[in-house]
Amino acid sequence: MAKEVRLWEGNHLVAEAAILAGCRFFAGYPITPSSEIAEYMAVRLPQVGGTFIQMEDEIASMGAIIGASLAGVKSMTATSGPGFSLKQENLGYACMAEIPVVVVDVMRGGPSTGLPTHPSQMDVMQARWGTHGDHWIIALAPAFIHEIFWATVRAFNLSEKLRIPVILLLDEILAHMHEGFRLPDSSEIEIVDRAKPTVPPDRYFPYDESQGDVPPLAAFFSGYRFNITGLNHDKSGFPTTNPEIIQRDMERQRRKIERHLDEILWWDEHELEGAELAVIAYGSIGRSAHAAVDRARALGIRAGLFRPITLWPFPEKRVAALAEQVRTILVPEMNMGQLVLEVERVAAGRCDVVPLGKVGGIPIDPPEILEAIKARV
Repeated sequence: MAKEVRLWEGNHLVAEAAILAGCRFFAGYPITPSSEIAEYMAVRLPQVGGTFIQMEDEIASMGAIIGASLAGVKSMTATSGPGFSLKQENLGYACMAEIPVVVVDVMRGGPSTGLPTHPSQMDVMQARWGTHGDHWIIALAPAFIHEIFWATVRAFNLSEKLRIPVILLLDEILAHMHEGFRLPDSSEIEIVDRAKPTVPPDRYFPYDESQGDVPPLAAFFSGYRFNITGLNHDKSGFPTTNPEIIQRDMERQRRKIERHLDEILWWDEHELEGAELAVIAYGSIGRSAHAAVDRARALGIRAGLFRPITLWPFPEKRVAALAEQVRTILVPEMNMGQLVLEVERVAAGRCDVVPLGKVGGIPIDPPEILEAIKARV
């Protein structure tokens, strides 16, 4: 029997989607505006045989999900800006050690304590470059309830398939809004699990590039003994300073992303055919931009919307093609200009790129975007 459509809060749907994607471990620390995810998981995980732990802080939370993932359990944590900052060191560890985990960041104003109960999009660059060193990561920014569900499932699938941390970027608006959604049956959801070794323990190496760009990952306590470290390492996982090995390993990590871009990149387009001005917006501001473009079209203005759902890696080829088509790209976002820097880099002077930033804790509404569109035509 088909399930009924019901009203879902964004945070609650993240948690339910995670469970349906196979998440069985959550470690976190309460922080507005993400706390409802932890509250929901505290109730639901024990019902499905999973484990919920409230940790002493965000640093420990990140360490706990890394440990659980290494034990073979799909794991997630949730936080907001200040907590996301604290997670960065261990997030870098997960990047270096190629440990699949999902981190939900419900963005709020900052820096420091900032605006705890107000929305922002101030963690976009932190999601990509928050931890030090060259590293690769995936970040998804849905805009609608149904996208929140499928983005959460996709986050787990990509993390497991590619052995990489995946970040789910929401904001306070998306976290606390309610929209109707029919929860799919498990048969309607594609679930991806990490590849496991097919060789005996004495022949297993956790970073063996002969096994492909994404080497299989054994679970601790399953008979396989191997070393995990945050240091540069050889195929055995033990530290090395050999520059050739390090170069080759880092190239492999980059390659595993580049070769799967068709699966990673996800975006939505609206009214771009024949558009002379494009709006690039994401998350909750993508919703405002959609309405603004409709109003512009009603006025005879040839505007369109490109809404990236995958922010990192950035959809460079599509944005570059868009820059060849239009005269102007408008980038509204709830910060002082972050994703607009990527748009400018990729556009490379082919068209004008105009930022529209707002940071007072109030979203950018459709009339504001429409006025910015009208000022450029």
